[in-house]
Amino acid sequence: MSDTTPEPTTVTVIGLGNLGHVLARTFLDQGHKVTVWNRSPGKADELVARGATLAATPADAIAASDLVVICVLDYTTVRDLLTPAVGTLAGRVVVNVTSGIPDAARELGTWITGHGAAYVDGAVYAIPQTIGSPEAFVLYSGDEDAFGRYRTLLETLGRVEFVGSDAGLAAVYDVALLSGMYGMFAGFFQTVAVGGSAGIDAVPVTALLVRWLKEAIAALPGFAAEIDAGDYRTETSNMDINAVGLAHILTATRAQGVGVDLLAPLQTLFEQQVSEGHGAESLSRTIESLR
Repeated sequence: MSDTTPEPTTVTVIGLGNLGHVLARTFLDQGHKVTVWNRSPGKADELVARGATLAATPADAIAASDLVVICVLDYTTVRDLLTPAVGTLAGRVVVNVTSGIPDAARELGTWITGHGAAYVDGAVYAIPQTIGSPEAFVLYSGDEDAFGRYRTLLETLGRVEFVGSDAGLAAVYDVALLSGMYGMFAGFFQTVAVGGSAGIDAVPVTALLVRWLKEAIAALPGFAAEIDAGDYRTETSNMDINAVGLAHILTATRAQGVGVDLLAPLQTLFEQQVSEGHGAESLSRTIESLR
């Protein structure tokens, strides 16, 4: 994050859910002139008390500011809110941090730029309480000039990284990173289920899992380098070893009366790689069964 406070500017925040509310409050704390709009206007009361202006309509909210930050339910909602306000978009920078899919981001970006505004898509990695701290980070894609114009201001929300001019790239990163998160949750649920089958409570087995994952995660950068290089030669943990190991885990899990729906698909990928003659290669070669 930047050590300097950006010059005050006009900012509109559309959508005052948990995240949008904190975004608006952070901008206010930085001394910006903030206009807000939300379908339920009562959610703006605290912000208005802090100095924000509550707009009557999305069009009024957009017209009030140079920078428009949108944080609502989905991309369809963004389009629905902006459609009656298209006449106010020209000359604005729209930064959309609504969660969505890459194609929807691209389509929305094309539609918004077609009405004379610059479009930047963002993916936020933070809980609302960490917005404005170094723990938060946001990935942005789309109009690089527009992003650069407001980079210092956006850095007040969290660390920033511009990932490319394709408006859909931030959403691609989002899908990729959240997939990893849900994969971790899947492993956690499996751990707790297996432990519970033997009367082990979730808290103690999770403490051990966290300790182990901190060690295991260190292997990921090495796997990533192998994947980028397309070189899967290894002298350590190869596909053969992991296929046998996971097969034993699945057998033991079933014997404990626990389902294997979360892990069995991974075993299928391991076995495919072994059957194709890649048993001596790195575990990272599993990626080739997904491509």
